[in-house]
Amino acid sequence: MSAASQTPNDTVPPGDSGPAPARPVRRAHRSLALALLAGAAGAGLALLASGRTWAEGSAELAQGALPRTVTGADVTGVPGALAVVGLAALVAVFAVRRAGRIAVAALLTLSGVGIAVAAVLGNSDTSALREKAATAVGLTGTGVHHVTHTGWPWVAAAGGLLLLVAGLLALVYGRHWPAMSGRYERTPGGARGPRRAPAAPDLDRPEEIWKSLDRGEDPTR
Repeated sequence: MSAASQTPNDTVPPGDSGPAPARPVRRAHRSLALALLAGAAGAGLALLASGRTWAEGSAELAQGALPRTVTGADVTGVPGALAVVGLAALVAVFAVRRAGRIAVAALLTLSGVGIAVAAVLGNSDTSALREKAATAVGLTGTGVHHVTHTGWPWVAAAGGLLLLVAGLLALVYGRHWPAMSGRYERTPGGARGPRRAPAAPDLDRPEEIWKSLDRGEDPTR
């Protein structure tokens, strides 16, 4: 068979599964979905854990032991606050472009790191528990005995790690993600973008002619 009789399909390399540009698009879509899922789940876990009991103990009195508990918000307000910041940064990623998107993605990443560090440090912190015991007893420096820690600090730390993953995905793949529609944006001079020219009136319909005259237009042009 001569070379002239070969069909175009004969020149396609074997194993070519489709156009190459489709692969980065699919990768960007996967990273976007994963970042949204990880970011929302991470912020939710951090907020949930902040309101749960992190430590339990008892202050010793002459009448007996006085049990006390502290929540994550009592121990440290960092995870809850940074969870809100991270959630806002996750949404803001789609409202900005270029350098702004990189800055917001970095803020999302740092929020995750801050939550994880604060949760790990708060897991062994008993100062909030001692403060609650002293308030209940009315004596400063009251000791707390039989202190136990729950697993909620580690849940908050896991939420921080999920936010960290979302931030890293935004830093690496964020430039390929879509942004909010530009139809609401203004031009650099502050004016709105060009509007569509109104359709020419139908001169055979008198009501169209009157509408044009009301708008100050010349229907004969």
